[in-house]
Amino acid sequence: MLPRGYREAMVPTKRFWLAVALGIPVAMLAYQAGQPSLLVVYNLCLLGIAWITLRLAPSPKQLVLRRKFDPVLSVRAANKVTLELRNDALEPIRGRLRDEPPIGCTVTNQEFPIDIKPESITELNYFLTPHERGSDYFRGTYVRIKCPLGLVERQAKLNTEEPVRIYPNVLALREFELLKQQGRLREMGIRRSRQRGLGMEFESLREYAEGDDYRKIDWKATARRSKLIVRQFEQERNQAVIIVVDVGRGMLAEVDGVRKLDHALDSCLMLTHAAAMAGDFVGLLVYSDVVKRYIPPKKGRNQIGIIIEALHDLVAEPVESDPRAAFAYLSSRWKRRALLVTFTDCEHQEKAVELTTALGPLVRRHLTLVARVSDPKLNEAAEEPLTEVRGMYRRAAAALLIKDRKDAGVTLSIANINSLEAEPQDLASALVNFYFMVKERSIL
Repeated sequence: MLPRGYREAMVPTKRFWLAVALGIPVAMLAYQAGQPSLLVVYNLCLLGIAWITLRLAPSPKQLVLRRKFDPVLSVRAANKVTLELRNDALEPIRGRLRDEPPIGCTVTNQEFPIDIKPESITELNYFLTPHERGSDYFRGTYVRIKCPLGLVERQAKLNTEEPVRIYPNVLALREFELLKQQGRLREMGIRRSRQRGLGMEFESLREYAEGDDYRKIDWKATARRSKLIVRQFEQERNQAVIIVVDVGRGMLAEVDGVRKLDHALDSCLMLTHAAAMAGDFVGLLVYSDVVKRYIPPKKGRNQIGIIIEALHDLVAEPVESDPRAAFAYLSSRWKRRALLVTFTDCEHQEKAVELTTALGPLVRRHLTLVARVSDPKLNEAAEEPLTEVRGMYRRAAAALLIKDRKDAGVTLSIANINSLEAEPQDLASALVNFYFMVKERSIL
């Protein structure tokens, strides 16, 4: 709809400027005839005709636009935006429409030709890709309506400003659910086997099959049915997964132009969803030099929304993180055994020693995992051709950095802390695979 006190604009077209250019020979003829005022008359007539056709054009007040999109947008993902445009006039409206998305977003198409019949509705679609998380807003919609004779267009701004919140990649969760329902999780790199007999919760009875564990035989059921019957067990529920996110200076580093924190949050979201859908408790701890946020572990879909809300505006800070204080805080507030997944950038052995010191008191009680984002450019630099001096230096520097990261991983392993390092596109699937492996082997 249009805001109060809005102002329309008359926008000249190419046809108008062509008519203005035709005034040049008119001026020359008028000058030769000693009637220079003819040029003034010509220009006034042209402006008068343009103004009259502007008034004859349909009014933008007859247009009502409704913008439809997901309640939250996903960062670095193509989000569908639908513009529902209704013409309340008794005449067709032709022209152009331009939607103004949040600044810094990439769109497939901003401008659309429109030709709407009287009292009808049309839909226009485009895809919007935000590049930063946080809060922003759509900056309105402009329409230009064609006027008779095509000398000018009638322009107005529709009052369609509205706020929008940009979150980590929520769209990936829908893809996960869809592929899970279709049994096609392998397309996302997630390998999940349906192993039976590894959990502790009884599920059902079935007839014995070759290769079954004799310890699973139910002798009472076997006696009743006069054939071997085994018990099936399902994976345990009501276990706890606590996600710990470091937002210190180490997470300011970028991989392919995106900060490591953003890659970590996308993976964190996927793991949160997988754990919540499996019936487990999920919690969150965010820290840098101090604890920033703590969400106690709970179960259910509502918990996913709470964690998404807590993650959407996180930013890495140029401060040194204090993992010892963070894990001491967590230890004082959660006593049950849990899977602790820590997202941090442990890039050298000294940092790994600091992390193992902080996690040391929790290793006996909890299953711990440190997840790191690796940079594919390091491996590319390590294979740099040795054809020039620059390539030699790049290859040597990459080799040193890779060795430092491997040493950090070894230090974590020695301290009985699981370590997982993957490139951005593989980190989420690797984490979910680790979680499913933990559930299937009943090691939590």
